[in-house]
Amino acid sequence: MEPEPLAPTPRTAVVTGAGSGIGRAVARQLLEAGFAVALTGRREDALRETAEDRSNALVVPADISEPEQVAQLFDSVRQAWGRLDVLFNNAGTFGPAAAIDEIGLADWNATVAVNLTGAMLCAAEAFRIMKGQQPQGGRIINNGSISAHVPRPRSVAYAATKHALTGLTKSIELDGRPYGISCGQIDIGNTATAIMAHTGAGTGALQPDGSRRPEPTFDVEEAARAVVLMATLPAQATINQLTITAAGMPYIGRG
Repeated sequence: MEPEPLAPTPRTAVVTGAGSGIGRAVARQLLEAGFAVALTGRREDALRETAEDRSNALVVPADISEPEQVAQLFDSVRQAWGRLDVLFNNAGTFGPAAAIDEIGLADWNATVAVNLTGAMLCAAEAFRIMKGQQPQGGRIINNGSISAHVPRPRSVAYAATKHALTGLTKSIELDGRPYGISCGQIDIGNTATAIMAHTGAGTGALQPDGSRRPEPTFDVEEAARAVVLMATLPAQATINQLTITAAGMPYIGRG
């Protein structure tokens, strides 16, 4: 009697900021696509709500601005699955609404700690795992923003970190080539999520001329579909940069 064939190992992913918004939508779509997904964020209750008791979900609460917690997160992934195929570096904060002469150093540092340093720490841990998985390596996807291209008024900390994230993305892509590791960035504009409520997009977002105007938004599930497209490409192909926005929002020719 021949032994039963081994079940194929599912593709694995880590999604940061998985407790709400884009992270939640991406995590759920990856789970639905058959990925084993580690969901991380600061609030365990929100992560468990995202996971919906799925057997292929691993809930690992962590603050990505804390190096020890990031290391523990990726150790949990190694122990659970022994490999990592995709990192979606999604966790972020809009930071204070302030111009450069108004922002305090503590608020600046807090925004950089999550949006840039946290993304770097997670990418570094993922890179270390993926280096041992040649020839296919793995894929890192960074959630940028249209603010990586054109900022909103009074968003100096957010805009600066998102511009810096583009440099991080390109550097990872370049340094990952020898190991089969690709890195791309998705820049999203005006999904209907809680962070957009912070900008007032639905009721009246601040414009460069000082006025406030409602802006179009679009369903977060559509943004998640774009991320899943990036995540599920064959190893021989990558999307270096993808921009998806609400149709008609003030991005091209902003203001």
